[in-house]
Amino acid sequence: MPNGPKRVTLRDVADEVDLSVAAVSYALRGLQVPPETQQRVREAAERLGYRADPIARALVSGRTGQVGVVCRSLTDPWQQEVAAALGRGLLAADRLALIVDSSNDPFVEERLAGQLLGQRVDAMIVLPTDPSAAHWAQVAEQTVLVAVGDALPGARARAEILFDNRAAVGAALRRLADAGHRRVAVLTPGSPATPDRPVEVIAHQVAAELGLDLTLHSSPHDLAGSRAVALRLLQAAPAPTAFYCLSDSMAYGVYSAARDLGLAVPGEVSVLGSDDNELSALLTPALSGYRWPFEEMVGAVVGATLDALDDGPPTTRRVLRSTPTQGGSVGPPRP
Repeated sequence: MPNGPKRVTLRDVADEVDLSVAAVSYALRGLQVPPETQQRVREAAERLGYRADPIARALVSGRTGQVGVVCRSLTDPWQQEVAAALGRGLLAADRLALIVDSSNDPFVEERLAGQLLGQRVDAMIVLPTDPSAAHWAQVAEQTVLVAVGDALPGARARAEILFDNRAAVGAALRRLADAGHRRVAVLTPGSPATPDRPVEVIAHQVAAELGLDLTLHSSPHDLAGSRAVALRLLQAAPAPTAFYCLSDSMAYGVYSAARDLGLAVPGEVSVLGSDDNELSALLTPALSGYRWPFEEMVGAVVGATLDALDDGPPTTRRVLRSTPTQGGSVGPPRP
């Protein structure tokens, strides 16, 4: 049987451009040869169909071309979108994203981070479930670590692309307070094992400043789980008059629970989201919330990761700010 087409090697490219194999290798990596030679070698490699052997490249460079991406929960549509966008951005730079889901569980998160280190990833991008966990310091000692959303106070991350959570939470709770609400339930992906997440600490601080009766409740991202949490709260006495959901996917559960109980949004219960997912505009009424600069965030994360892998600038920090969206799901509490 035929063995198929012969694999194009560095020697084939070297013969094509009349250079040594070493010179071709340097040129393809952008090292030690003039830019015009690099361009000539790359054009020849493309013309011949040369593709680098990832195993050989790892042995030579000490790198695998793989970047771990640790997400909090891929049942959340916003995190799905982030993971997909990061994967595309890394792939465009010839890096493969290994995307894993910690299911909002800090113990699963620690295990997955360890497994990615075992895969010898060149870098790890994390949307942390537990930002203060000790394992992040260990990760930072073994690979390039890039934090998204929350800072990692115990680790020396190479870059931190952070959300201005204090401004966002303050604006959201003030928005509900200005509408006349005093009993506010905050739905959060945090678990009892992560009681000190920055957003949740900030929420209590802002609520005290505004005189709100605020309660925090762990909620899954999926519709059935978030609906169950909202049903329990809406059937309690006294029930909250407004919900602030730290993910739009949780807000969908509040809408569903309100419908099951015959409660109008916003006439009898107000709902505020956090990430302006495109599905949120399809609700009736459309969900009010906040929009983070998505493209800027993804570009900053991918750029910081690639800079670190190319021995670029030192540790960087960028803080992103949200803007409010007007959907119609917030109104005054019923008398």
